[in-house]
Amino acid sequence: MNTILVTGGAGFIGSNLCEGLLKQNYKVINLDNFNDYYSPLIKRSNIVNALYNANYTLIEGSILDTELLDNIFKSFNIDKVIHLAAIAGVRNSIENPLEYVDVDIKGTVNLLEACKKYKISKFVFASSSSVYGANKNPFNEEDHLNLQLSPYAASKYCGEMFCKTYNLLYGIPIVCLRFFTVYGPRQRPDMAIHKFTKLIDEGKEIYVYGNGESSRDYTYIDDILDGIIASMKLDCDFQIFNLGSSEEIKILDLIGLIEKGLNKKANIHFIDTQPGDALHTFAYIRKSNAFLGYSPKVSISDGIAKFIDWYQSTTLVINGS
Repeated sequence: MNTILVTGGAGFIGSNLCEGLLKQNYKVINLDNFNDYYSPLIKRSNIVNALYNANYTLIEGSILDTELLDNIFKSFNIDKVIHLAAIAGVRNSIENPLEYVDVDIKGTVNLLEACKKYKISKFVFASSSSVYGANKNPFNEEDHLNLQLSPYAASKYCGEMFCKTYNLLYGIPIVCLRFFTVYGPRQRPDMAIHKFTKLIDEGKEIYVYGNGESSRDYTYIDDILDGIIASMKLDCDFQIFNLGSSEEIKILDLIGLIEKGLNKKANIHFIDTQPGDALHTFAYIRKSNAFLGYSPKVSISDGIAKFIDWYQSTTLVINGS
């Protein structure tokens, strides 16, 4: 049985991924530090089901702790690493850039060093569509990346470059996945879909940056998991893939879908556009389809309906109240 180390495995994407891997009979080691970027109680609720699985091991700690990493790789016969752990958030990165240098860059290099030492067969790195910065749509993996718009985006781009360097120097097979605004059950409470849903449901005002004409390529969690697991199984040297829905939606239209799902009207307040945010994102996914068989199945309308079903069935703790 192959053993997979998932970093950040108690978060939104990570907890869903760990459960998906367990269903495919992998042995899963989850390394998570339960930081307080948002409530650690939410993350602990994310992993309740996995904790009952004999093939699941939770290790609480940081990717900055190189002694801990060494002990993990010594103690478990780890075959592959899926590296999701990071400090997220564009706006927070502008206020606290050094945290992103420490965790998102240095933490990634710590893991790459362990992979080199223990001859890991595959390293999957969770990057972000934010690396495209001010590039024009659609975003293509072959695009030249001129300018990242935030420290978060820059840290993800640096992570990709370190991955490429470690592949070149040490032959570690690596896949970098550029996620496009992932949503679905367990989504972080600070992200737009979750935040808008909660505020509209409670009859509170929501804030929209700019005029509401900006757009995003939102990707449902199940489609992201398909892409991650396919990339983990891919026989390759070094590759970069977009994982998106390849379907844009304007913020105001997104709010309209949430209003319809909740059967409630949003109270919208428009505010100035924030630095660091791209106006539009849109994934070119032909390469992902060709190499990974990646073909997103959940439309934004269906995905929002699924998310609202989950939101309405969760406890107050999970909803961050």
